[in-house]
Amino acid sequence: MIDSSSSPWLHRFALAIALMTLGLIGLGGMVTSKGVGMAVPDWPTTYGENMFLFPVSQWVGGIFYEHTHRLLASLVGLLSAILAIWVWGRGTSGAKKWTGLAWVILGLGLIGVRTQTMFIGLAGASCLVVMICGWQLLHGPRQLHWWCLLAYSLVLIQGTLGGLRVTLIKDELGIVHGTIAQLFFLLICGIALVTGKRWRTLSGFKPDTAYVSLRRIYLLVSILILGQLILGATMRHQHAGLAVPDFPLAYGKLLPSLDPNFIAEVNQRRMDPREFNPITAGQIVLHMSHRALALIIFSGVVYCALVTRRRTGSDSVFSRLGDFWLGLVCLQAILGAATVWSNKSVEFATLHVVVGALSLGFGGLLTMVSHRVSQLTCATEEPGSASTCESRLTIAPNPC
Repeated sequence: MIDSSSSPWLHRFALAIALMTLGLIGLGGMVTSKGVGMAVPDWPTTYGENMFLFPVSQWVGGIFYEHTHRLLASLVGLLSAILAIWVWGRGTSGAKKWTGLAWVILGLGLIGVRTQTMFIGLAGASCLVVMICGWQLLHGPRQLHWWCLLAYSLVLIQGTLGGLRVTLIKDELGIVHGTIAQLFFLLICGIALVTGKRWRTLSGFKPDTAYVSLRRIYLLVSILILGQLILGATMRHQHAGLAVPDFPLAYGKLLPSLDPNFIAEVNQRRMDPREFNPITAGQIVLHMSHRALALIIFSGVVYCALVTRRRTGSDSVFSRLGDFWLGLVCLQAILGAATVWSNKSVEFATLHVVVGALSLGFGGLLTMVSHRVSQLTCATEEPGSASTCESRLTIAPNPC
């Protein structure tokens, strides 16, 4: 990713944002599980009032969860803006510095605005900024200030999509909204990692060419986890969480029937008042795809843990990290099963979402650390020796 001089306060600040984002993801999952996403039907106002001035006495029922979700999202956005100003202001100079700061301040200036048009325009501009950041990170030194500006722009897009999902009543926007939330969490976790004091030297990790291949395995499984989280968000917004109400079997079989007569019979027997829409064959396929990918991911993480133990030793720090990742994925699987067994209990469903985000974040951090250690291996190889490193990443120092 990038190199970073140790900056304790910056590290703590980024870590605080990551923790708040995890809480925000959990709260968003709870809003969806409780079915109160439309408890506040307008945006960016709350029942016609400024969101930040909405009376506490009216935070009742579903309004409490949805309004709290909006306020926490606004706080995460504000802290992301401060992070971007902090790093961009110290990491750039001249016209570039003031252009970036003006962009961040423009977003902050919309706090309390009561019209959607301004936010939609800002989200559109944010998409352009995301592309600029991506271009810089792909074709230039991977400097921290570009990552922070990318994170801030993503949170602007994510917030706007969340609001439009309410006003346009589009479940598809909710799926994209949830996906960007996971990407933002992953990015903030990465920023928190590289601003820590251990990132430069990674003391305790012995450079070894084994990490060159390990990073590919970690990356592949992390991508699968991201795909699984997208599938999960699609299930929640397409009301497919209980399309198959038993586990580990599916309607008593290994694979459920998609016959129209069988589905019609299932819909006649349904008693859950929370499910207003009838089950469809597409929902059953979506649900079973989620289960199948979960099995693939579990197998992948088991493989990662075993390969890491074999290549780095059972007593290595990496081996313990791999075991912890496996523990997270096992917990995620148990929570997924408990969600079905409990008839989609809000508590189990919410924890399932939170642990899923943690699994993605941890996989991403393992990928970054293994990549960094493989870089150290490249740097310590003798000139002219046969190298297992295909390429060396250009590193730009961070002035923070």
